[in-house]
Amino acid sequence: MRITSLQRALTETTDPDLRALPESVAVLLAELDAPPRLGAHLRAVHDVAARLLAGVGEACPGLAVSADEVLFGAATHDIGKVEHPSELSGPGSAHEPAGYELLVARGVAPRLARFARDHGSVAYDGLSIEDLLVVLADKVWKGKRVPELEDEVTARWCAASGEQPWEAFLRLDDLLERLARDADARLAFQSRHPL
Repeated sequence: MRITSLQRALTETTDPDLRALPESVAVLLAELDAPPRLGAHLRAVHDVAARLLAGVGEACPGLAVSADEVLFGAATHDIGKVEHPSELSGPGSAHEPAGYELLVARGVAPRLARFARDHGSVAYDGLSIEDLLVVLADKVWKGKRVPELEDEVTARWCAASGEQPWEAFLRLDDLLERLARDADARLAFQSRHPL
C-alpha cells in the first residue's frame, strides 16, 4: 500500500504543476520504501529549485551554477528522513548525516550526497552557491524567507554580475516572492500524503 501511495505522491497531477523527480531518485525512494509525505516534499522542493534556477539564470547569467547538482540536491536533501521518520512531522537534524551516509552507501558521489548533510547549515558563507540554492529552495517552497541566507545569495549574485547589492536583492526578492505565492498549495499537496 505504501508504494502505491508513494507513487501517487510522485506522479499525481498538481496545481500548481510540480515537475517529476529524476527517475533515479524516484526508484531510490521506492527501494527505500520512503514515506509518501517525504516523496511529496522532495517533489515540491525539487520543483521550486528548478524554478529558482531558471529565474536566477535569466536574471544573473554570469553566476556559474551546476544546475544538475542543485536539482539532485533538492531531490534528495531530506532522504535521511527514511531512517528518521519522526522528523517528517517534527524537528530534528539526525536525518542530515543519515541521508549523507545512506546516499554514499548506495554509490552516490560524496560531492552530491553532501546536500543531504549540509542543507540544514546556517553557516551560509561556508556553502557553495549550489548548496545555498538548495537551502533557499527548501525554505521558499513553503513561503519562508531567511534574510541571512538571502543576503549571502545576493552577495554571490553581486560578485558575478557587478550589480549593486540593492539591485541584486530587489531582483532576487521579486523572484522569491513569485515562488512563494504557491506555498499554500504546495503545503496542502504535501499534507495530503501520509507519513
